[in-house]
Amino acid sequence: MEKKKWIIILLPLGIALIVIGVFFIHQHLKVKNAKVNIILKDPMVLEFATTKKVSDFIEEINGTIVDDYVIDSTTLGEKTIRFTFINEDKIKVPYSYQVKVVDTVAPMIRMGNSYTIKKDEDSEFYKNIFCGDNQDDRPKCYIEGDYDVGVVGSYPLVLKAVDKSGNTSEKAFTLNVIEKIDKQKTPTEKKYTPFSEILKEYKNEHTKIGLDISKWQGEVDMEKLKLAGVEFLILRVGGTRGTDGEYFVDEQFKRNIELANSYHIPVGVYFYSYSETTKAAIQDAKWVVEQLKPYQIDLPIAFDWENWDYFNDFSLSFFGLTEMAKAFLSTVEKAGYKGMLYSSKNFLEDIWYPVDYDIWLAHYTKKTTYQGNYRFWQLCDNGKIDGIQGGVDVNVMYID
Repeated sequence: MEKKKWIIILLPLGIALIVIGVFFIHQHLKVKNAKVNIILKDPMVLEFATTKKVSDFIEEINGTIVDDYVIDSTTLGEKTIRFTFINEDKIKVPYSYQVKVVDTVAPMIRMGNSYTIKKDEDSEFYKNIFCGDNQDDRPKCYIEGDYDVGVVGSYPLVLKAVDKSGNTSEKAFTLNVIEKIDKQKTPTEKKYTPFSEILKEYKNEHTKIGLDISKWQGEVDMEKLKLAGVEFLILRVGGTRGTDGEYFVDEQFKRNIELANSYHIPVGVYFYSYSETTKAAIQDAKWVVEQLKPYQIDLPIAFDWENWDYFNDFSLSFFGLTEMAKAFLSTVEKAGYKGMLYSSKNFLEDIWYPVDYDIWLAHYTKKTTYQGNYRFWQLCDNGKIDGIQGGVDVNVMYID
């Protein structure tokens, strides 16, 4: 009786397992025998840190790709790209192909046609000349040609840069070794641009005109700024005292933001960064967020990294630099703020990778030639306005 009971219980289960097994075998054979007609493009090469989808390497396919995702191109070497497509018989078929991620972009050397040093200066002066790469954190930079820093004269030289992918750049220049460098500059009278003129030229229904200020403007008269037509302010919240240095709050930040809030002037902030890792940038962002908690922040938090004169000391590729900025910006956005990248026209065009954040463009000119998208434009650093002693940066904010 007990045996018959177990037979009654197990028999349906066994039948179910057989049915399931037959189903999976059928599905396996169905997929195995499915029609696959895929022609790949040649060459199967993907440039480092570029945006390409699965379909970009397929010339012809007898179906529709289920998930046409963007391929990760941030590491060099061979990659297996796996995806699924539905063929003309409505069968879901897995497929894969190989691509090779390569870097064919040469390093960048930024310098003029001559370079001047004082006699008996460091013979490895060239290490101070900007030499960076899109992918390599430390491209090899060296001099070809003979020179003697102990002998006054002019030396025709070539600075070469090679990245780890073998890409090479070179720059011919003249090294001038002189007895003494006169660092004294002939004083020139500072020319200012009246804020009222900027307001007249750039203010319209699609713009707001404002300033960015810090301790360098001293104690500003906020009432006078508002009366003069200032529509927003971007304040320096602070920074660090060099790489891995202690944090400091800008000497005028607390006063500036409290006054701006009391006069209902919309405020954003910027952080002057010395970060060299994403970890440090995230820490910087968290510090900034803590400083802002008591205040009303209406505009973005800007990441301001300008250590170009010492770029070689940071061991950063252009891609790594951009990833660091994105780490800062994503952290402030997670905290509920808007992020923004600040940089000058030339560096935005030549060094930074595109980011999915607002851009604050610095370009001191009447009409910018920058072709990228930007929300803020710092158009001069010599603005003159009642309420501030000396010059001040003036900005245009573009609104919808």
